[in-house]
Amino acid sequence: MLIRRPADILPSEITPQDVYRHRRRFMRDAGALALAGSALALGAWPRTSMASVRKLEPLLPSEFSTDEGLTEIESVTSYNNFYEFGTGKTDPMTHAHKMQVRPWTVSVEGLAARARTFDIEDLLRIAPLEERIYRLRCVEAWSMVIPWVGFPLSALLKEVEPLGSAKYVEFVTHYDPEIMNRRPIIDWPYTEGLRIDEAMHPLTILSVGLYGQVLPNQNGAPIRLVVPWKYGFKSAKSIVTIRLTENEPATAWNKAAPQEYGFYSNVNPEVRHPRWTQATERRIGELRRRPTLMFNGYGDQVAHLYQGMDLKTFY
Repeated sequence: MLIRRPADILPSEITPQDVYRHRRRFMRDAGALALAGSALALGAWPRTSMASVRKLEPLLPSEFSTDEGLTEIESVTSYNNFYEFGTGKTDPMTHAHKMQVRPWTVSVEGLAARARTFDIEDLLRIAPLEERIYRLRCVEAWSMVIPWVGFPLSALLKEVEPLGSAKYVEFVTHYDPEIMNRRPIIDWPYTEGLRIDEAMHPLTILSVGLYGQVLPNQNGAPIRLVVPWKYGFKSAKSIVTIRLTENEPATAWNKAAPQEYGFYSNVNPEVRHPRWTQATERRIGELRRRPTLMFNGYGDQVAHLYQGMDLKTFY
């Protein structure tokens, strides 16, 4: 496991296992089965009813999962950053249902031998879906532990055969001014980027669900990026374009406030944000703060990517 569960986590802070254990047992037993085609259809997550949400089964358990206690699903789906639908934490849950997530395509373009556009169902057939329990830390110093459902980004990139000149991967997200925020908070549409070795790292996934069910709109449906050792704003939501480039892409928050947000966005408690400390964080559902871990606790897996770099300069 990547992160050991701290001894002081209270049982009351962990999602009740009777809600979740049966599906997890089924996923372990069914790990060798192919993903059923009938489970691939994507739709919006109802804001109130959980009973009608489409499940994604069977799923492969992942060796990369942490054994920390899960954040309550109600918090995961109601306390979000998705500025296209408002800057308040509950705004996405209130407004994101307006976004239609079918039909949906993702264009993979740029420095690739087989660049093309994928329908969402095509993407879901690229690799078996896994459940990966990752910590996600936001720059405002709050964090969650979420069982994401997805597949490695590397599987998609291998499909398009990146050229040797491709050094970076840019992500462009959906923007519809008719239903989304028109305020110039950032330069819409939202863009993010990774170095190609970060993008190809096995921890980096494209997520299509959480808690074994279809990704809700407010969490970035129908497909989003999850990079567990980076701050939450590296998690591009509702992706429509993935572009392989030779030069470092301009990212949304780096353009908006370069003195605060660098390209790399690695979780680093030694780099202080100008407006708050990064040294501690508050887990949603807890009152106390806890020390922030370097690379969000994934240092053994990713520290080699930054060997020789000054991480206070390349923040």
